[in-house]
Amino acid sequence: MAAPPKFRLILASASPRRRELLAQLGVPFEVVPADVTEHEAPDADPREMVRHNAALKADWVSVRHPDATVIGADTTVFIGNTVLNKPGDLAEARAMLRRLSGRTHIVFTGVAVRRRSDGLRLDRGVASEVTFKPLNDAIIEEYLASVHTLDKAGGYAIQERGDLIVESHAGSLTNIIGLPLEEMKQILTQACPSG
Repeated sequence: MAAPPKFRLILASASPRRRELLAQLGVPFEVVPADVTEHEAPDADPREMVRHNAALKADWVSVRHPDATVIGADTTVFIGNTVLNKPGDLAEARAMLRRLSGRTHIVFTGVAVRRRSDGLRLDRGVASEVTFKPLNDAIIEEYLASVHTLDKAGGYAIQERGDLIVESHAGSLTNIIGLPLEEMKQILTQACPSG
């Protein structure tokens, strides 16, 4: 299938981290945040939840920009059969960090790419593992004082003072940050083979 004459790429996300990551691929893109209500139940299947939310965002923007190639993404943290989304306040962020302390958790990201003009629909799910150092109250407070955590799944960002809290990680680092770039390269190659 030939690529549209003008390949227009839209990121359906207000996340500054996703913008920064996508910019690393060197492909021009616009940002159009999707006005949707995400599914965020703590007992949800994390793989299905992030895929659903990514598709919800991509579909919403794609309807309004049918000729554009639209990327939707959603990331969550999963530990002990519980989904940890964005904390509602600092007390919840503190509780999340205590829960992650000294343990390994999984970070799931769902990516959905849509282009209505030719029916393009691509969906991917990526998982990475993160192991936290044992954290005492002083380290948690230092972390919360230096990083804005309320807009981050699990109440932390590996790229911001990760040395303070993270022991190790396995799998895609960019997935943990919020947009798996290796998968994005493959997806964009499929979405625009000649571009």
